[in-house]
Amino acid sequence: MKNISVIGAGTMGRGIAYAAALGGFNVVLNDVSEENVKKAQQYIEEIMRGSAKKGFLQTEEVERALTQISYSTDFNEAVKESDLVVEAVFELMEVKIEMFKKLDDACPTHTILATNTSTMSPTEIAAQTKRSDQCIAMHFFNPVHKMKLIEVIRGLDTSDETVAKVMEVGKKMGKECVEVNEFPGFVTSRMNCLIGNEAMNMLVEGVASAADIDKAMKLGLNHPMGPLELADLVGLDSRLRNMEYLYQTLGEKYRPSPILVKYVKAGRLGKKSGKGFYDYTN
Repeated sequence: MKNISVIGAGTMGRGIAYAAALGGFNVVLNDVSEENVKKAQQYIEEIMRGSAKKGFLQTEEVERALTQISYSTDFNEAVKESDLVVEAVFELMEVKIEMFKKLDDACPTHTILATNTSTMSPTEIAAQTKRSDQCIAMHFFNPVHKMKLIEVIRGLDTSDETVAKVMEVGKKMGKECVEVNEFPGFVTSRMNCLIGNEAMNMLVEGVASAADIDKAMKLGLNHPMGPLELADLVGLDSRLRNMEYLYQTLGEKYRPSPILVKYVKAGRLGKKSGKGFYDYTN
């Protein structure tokens, strides 16, 4: 496993490319948008060099990693030599299925296809390809350069060889991997969505302010971020899609909180829009 392609240069895609390059892999970061690619390159360079200045990384390590990342808007060119492709596109099943069909046609026969998803079924996605044994889910966490975990989710037909190779890739990226059998929401999203949704319901009920709910979870339960802060960081539209999927597959306890639905309709999507449960405009 030498060559990794990452499809989608958004928040997760650029973070995955960062981790893969530091892990010693040759990386191609691909996106349909030239603007997204340029923003991703700027972000990766700033974060890497900033980490070197703070002493978290060696300068030589950073310069070596930066030479191992290339940026592309040409899809076929980006995947033609890939040993592993990590798809990090929009969190909608139809979008991911369409992407996996394209990857199946464009990639070499040995290429492993991984979806970075927090809730979606790798079995359903893999079924649209001719290589379901080489398909898997790798759930990275935001921000990727800081978060240590990758959930590796085995689909129905995923081979032991595919799992072993992906676990080794994760290890080389400096991550801890846990193997999860497919079930909606896996381990972390299933728990995290419940916590976040209950925090939103408490806010609606007037139990406490958003800041005090988050402070209670951080200081009382030792969470690194409060559930409402985290939802703002993830994006409230993304959280709503995850909640709707879990509600459809796991039932009533995952019904999205009314305030989440209202905020998304109002365009209050969290940090990326400037407002969510908190105001980021200043």
